[in-house]
Amino acid sequence: MTKICYATLLLLLVSGLDVTLAGAQTAAPASTSLSGKLGLVVFPAKDQTKEQQAADEKACYDWSKEQTGIDPAAVTVNADSAAAAGQAAADTATQGAGVKGAARGAAGGAVVGGIAGDAGTGAAIGAVAGAAKGRKAKKQASQQAQQQSVAGAEGEAAGKIDAFKKGMSACLEGKGYSVK
Repeated sequence: MTKICYATLLLLLVSGLDVTLAGAQTAAPASTSLSGKLGLVVFPAKDQTKEQQAADEKACYDWSKEQTGIDPAAVTVNADSAAAAGQAAADTATQGAGVKGAARGAAGGAVVGGIAGDAGTGAAIGAVAGAAKGRKAKKQASQQAQQQSVAGAEGEAAGKIDAFKKGMSACLEGKGYSVK
């Protein structure tokens, strides 16, 4: 029994060391360049030093920011405000959908109720069903408008980042770097 405990302890100790060593080997670099944050790969084609490349990237970042009027750090997609804008548009477009649905349902229910012998009850049932259908249509239109607004805001942000990256890439290429 004692041998099993020692063997288990030894196994846990060895596996613990192995995990520690594996974690130490996979450490990521602490800093990322400006170009790396933007997804650009920059190669110093004229043997520039790392320090020179960092200075050139900073200069080109600032130049592109000035030329395009875009600050990539400030470009964000505010999904909440885009969704709110979509909600407002949907509310305007579907205003009164429940009332209109109730009116249509009441008319249809009155016809069916008239045939069955009780137009008033038929109209009431039709109004409730029509109002529910109208509210459901309004909810679907609202969700679709919100999704379209968020997608539009995301596309606009991506376009701004692309314009900034083009400017920065042109500047870096002018300074003797290969950019992909």
